[in-house]
Amino acid sequence: MPSSRHHPLLLLLLLLLAVAPPLPLTAAVGVTWGFASSHPLPAAQVVRGLLLPNSVPRVRLAAASSDALSALAGTGVAVTVGVPNELLRPLAASTKAAAAWVHDNVTRYASGVRFEYIAVGDEPFLQSHGQHFQPFVVRAAENIQRALVDAKLSSKMKVVVPCSADTYQNASTLPSKATFRPDVNKTMDDLLSFLANNSSPFMVELSPFLSFQQNKNMSLDYYIFQLMSHPVKDGQNKYDNYFDASIDALVTALSKAGLGDMDIIVGRAGWPTDGAVNATPAIAQSFMTGLVNHLAKKSRTPLRPKVRPIETYLFSLLDEDQRSTASGGYERHYGIFTFDGQAKYYVNIGQGSKALNNAPDVDYLPSKWCVVDNNKDLSNVSSSLSAACSNGDCTALSPGGSCSGLGWPGNVSYAFNNYYQQRDQSEESCNFNGLGLITTVDPSVDNCLFPLAIRTSAAPSLQPILAVAMLRLLILWICIHIL
Repeated sequence: MPSSRHHPLLLLLLLLLAVAPPLPLTAAVGVTWGFASSHPLPAAQVVRGLLLPNSVPRVRLAAASSDALSALAGTGVAVTVGVPNELLRPLAASTKAAAAWVHDNVTRYASGVRFEYIAVGDEPFLQSHGQHFQPFVVRAAENIQRALVDAKLSSKMKVVVPCSADTYQNASTLPSKATFRPDVNKTMDDLLSFLANNSSPFMVELSPFLSFQQNKNMSLDYYIFQLMSHPVKDGQNKYDNYFDASIDALVTALSKAGLGDMDIIVGRAGWPTDGAVNATPAIAQSFMTGLVNHLAKKSRTPLRPKVRPIETYLFSLLDEDQRSTASGGYERHYGIFTFDGQAKYYVNIGQGSKALNNAPDVDYLPSKWCVVDNNKDLSNVSSSLSAACSNGDCTALSPGGSCSGLGWPGNVSYAFNNYYQQRDQSEESCNFNGLGLITTVDPSVDNCLFPLAIRTSAAPSLQPILAVAMLRLLILWICIHIL
């Protein structure tokens, strides 16, 4: 894809970079790397083309991708590897299953990969999950820990459990009022005991954009580290940003549980660039650079004036068009880079004041797009539009999104093209009952970019990763219980 297709964002990037010189990346900052993409970049290209050229010191993998782990071997990049929620039940049910998972995804790579943490679960206590994963979390973590001990790897890495902010936050915005939710209290007691016994930190996932949407009385400045004339007062303490208040809310909840000194890792903190009002590259840059600069300063939170989170992971490295949109379409647009590895804005992820390096030599499909044929009768096009969006990604068309101003029938063309690209430009995927038309003229308008897919033959994707892991655990379970 020609770099000129990103010119509006690049102009914005240069302008903001000129007025916001960065602080050095002195804090322990990393990035998350997810695999929920229909057309992900090959892992080797992500590592050699993005992580290393941008001097990223640490990365958190959403799942154990063999391609990603192989690419990270020998790089010196610190790695946190995730265990998806779907694996919690089998890992909790069998120590042998946990041993097999550790062997396949840790021991096999331990000589070359610098593992730091095993993150068991993906926000398993999220309120919307109910009790679906909660009964299996602690036992799965214990079994993984036991497997690490048996493999003589427990001294090299820690086991953590990523907990969503709603695990402890309540309706109040005051940190002093925070406590763990009553429905997770018993499980949380067990988890905190496990973490304390193994000297493991508490990993929390922060979602500032979701909080901003839910707290209409809080200003945007509070979330993106802009100076506030009226900070939030909580007794004698004052908070001028969401991040510090969130950390101290967790410190309060931990203190009420008797573990106020437990180390904290921020496993996720980011801001989307599309798919909703106030989800833009400019605001995302303000949040991300504000966060990185804030972490680099000597200032800490009121309740922890001398200690900051031991690590913080920026969410996320790349856009993922297969992420759940239960919270909103913006969930698919958290990437610092687009799905094809092109920077959307500036933030210091290790490269300092220099502009981010884009992924080189991206292998795009031919320059072809699918649009609606305006010469056809479009009176029944709505059903085709609905089908395209149901099976593709139309989140950029959401109110406030980068393509929300297209109008009709431009929005239909956007939907058609997204479906067409996700299906690798197969000719039949641009049929739409005869209403689709393949063109070689880029239909992008201003910041509304009509995507062009990339070849994916060697790229890691979440569903195959999960399928392989589940199959191995299923075979193991059959061997243990039946044969």
